[in-house]
Amino acid sequence: MTAEKMSFKTEVKQLLDLVVNSLYSHKEIFLRELISNASDAIDKARYESLTNKDVLEGEGEWKIRIFADRDAGTITVSDNGIGMTRDDIIEALGTIAHSGTQEFLKALQGRDVKDNPELIGQFGVGFYSSFMVADKVTVISRRAGQSADKGVKWESGADGSFTVENFTKEKKGTDVVVHLREDEKKYLDEWEIRNVVRKYSDYIEHPIVMDVVREKESEIKKGEKYKTTEEEQLNSGKAIWLRDRSVVSREEYNEFYKHISHDISDPLEVIHYRAEGTSEFLALLYIPSHAPFDIFYKEYRIGPTLYVKRVQIMDHCEELIPLYLRFVKGVVDSSDLPLNVSRETLQANRQVEVIRNSLTKKVLDTLGEMKKNEYEKYTGFYKEFGTVLKEGIHYDFKRKETIADLLILESTNKEAGTYTTLQEYVDNMKEGQNDIYYITGTSRDEVAGSPYIEAFKEKDYEVLIMLDEIDDIIMGSLGEYRGKKIKSVTKGDIELDKEKQAGREEAQKKYRGLIELIKVKLKDDLKDVRLSGRLRDSACCLVSDEGTMDPQMEKVLKAMGQDVPVTKRILEINPEHPLFETMNALFEKDRGNPLLDEYASLLYGQALVLEGSKPKDPAAFARSVADLMTDKAEHQIGSK
Repeated sequence: MTAEKMSFKTEVKQLLDLVVNSLYSHKEIFLRELISNASDAIDKARYESLTNKDVLEGEGEWKIRIFADRDAGTITVSDNGIGMTRDDIIEALGTIAHSGTQEFLKALQGRDVKDNPELIGQFGVGFYSSFMVADKVTVISRRAGQSADKGVKWESGADGSFTVENFTKEKKGTDVVVHLREDEKKYLDEWEIRNVVRKYSDYIEHPIVMDVVREKESEIKKGEKYKTTEEEQLNSGKAIWLRDRSVVSREEYNEFYKHISHDISDPLEVIHYRAEGTSEFLALLYIPSHAPFDIFYKEYRIGPTLYVKRVQIMDHCEELIPLYLRFVKGVVDSSDLPLNVSRETLQANRQVEVIRNSLTKKVLDTLGEMKKNEYEKYTGFYKEFGTVLKEGIHYDFKRKETIADLLILESTNKEAGTYTTLQEYVDNMKEGQNDIYYITGTSRDEVAGSPYIEAFKEKDYEVLIMLDEIDDIIMGSLGEYRGKKIKSVTKGDIELDKEKQAGREEAQKKYRGLIELIKVKLKDDLKDVRLSGRLRDSACCLVSDEGTMDPQMEKVLKAMGQDVPVTKRILEINPEHPLFETMNALFEKDRGNPLLDEYASLLYGQALVLEGSKPKDPAAFARSVADLMTDKAEHQIGSK
């Protein structure tokens, strides 16, 4: 029978254009698709052979063969799977010539393929990715159980038509012959084929083999060499995540981690488990020992490698892991996960969310166990990834207390390099203490001498020391822990000693006039001026209202070029400091004394310096300090 020519319908051209030009970001995956189709065909044959022994036809091992013919410019992917009849091949490869093409396109474009997730696993869209590198594709197939003369040949140049004809094929299965364009001949190179197979199909269960030419020394004539062709398996066929944990050694886990992560160090922790129930999948995850240098860069790629039936679908599946666990590496393998047509973007559906929740819980539980049972190991992890992990308090509301339990923190009650936890902090709270207090800064030495914690030292209240730039946002997002409110020592009105409340009221009356003068002088810079309940030795400090942004965070955002709204703060003064007794005496003697204005500006500059900021007018501040030093020196000299 001569070849029968069939024309693609108009919408087929749209589909081919979509596949060739839009759906795939890497041309090399055409080989992945053909290998995947071959693997599916073998799986179907294996299943059918359970009830129909004719399917086996006496062939031994199931195999996927790759042939690279440089003279012909073709690469062939051949399988000994189920094969196709003439009707099958028109149905499978010519489906897009049916009246249902428009609906098929709508399903792809609308990602509405949840009821038929195997669309891409069949000969269809994945098969047509071959035209990214080919000017013609030939398919020769014979259905298992049928005679050799029942074979069929399908051929198309993606030019709007395809041909189908009868063909004699000695063995069952399918051969896909890709006629490569001149500029795509690199896919005939052995190393290129090996690289693609290793990258995408290394863990296909069935052997992927190729005949290779090797040069060997003659055993008969010393020094003479000859060439021989040998069949070599290209894939390992060992999906480590499919094996039981009890039979996988730590060395094997480490080797696989280095393979997928390109890290030279062993991982800190291995998480290997099988999830069963409404969503069944296997996961092999790793927690690295060291943070990569680019983990805070926008370009950092997150998520485990996604496999479906041991075929790699995505290098980094961001949908399967939250951003605050972006340090986690590994593999997730599902046999029934719905995918979009390109295999590069997951559909947003409940099943994906179920997997994500399972992975997240498993990682957090593992970290909790590590913190409880291997504390030294956990502190090593936290030094590397603690800053990333605590982002979850801000972004993952339902798990924020779980993540809060994983925090280990420095505090004023701990030596440098040792840590407390929020639970330990609560357990050790002093009688009468109702809140959890923290202070942010750039170094432990800086916060240890901060005026903001003077009253807390006096009361022996522990203050958590937070040194990461995002800490104020994180603690603000947490809000409370075990029913205890979390407060910054640099925000709000704090009075730790109720017995001193009466003294503050008396001081308020005494310094009312002076406070009003300072308010007027600094009205453009400050929201308010008030007496402080947190200062004991220092003269003044700047505080913010609760719920406002920390000055340190403001600096970070400004350095990133972001617009930060101007928020006026509050100047707190210490009524017990001798400076204010002196200033008040000067005020009562001469309310118009220009020194009072200068002292008010100096107070504000001093408060800015104490919080780590720069005075509003550094030159004027420096001159005033120099004048005061000169006056004091002259006074000392004159008094002798």
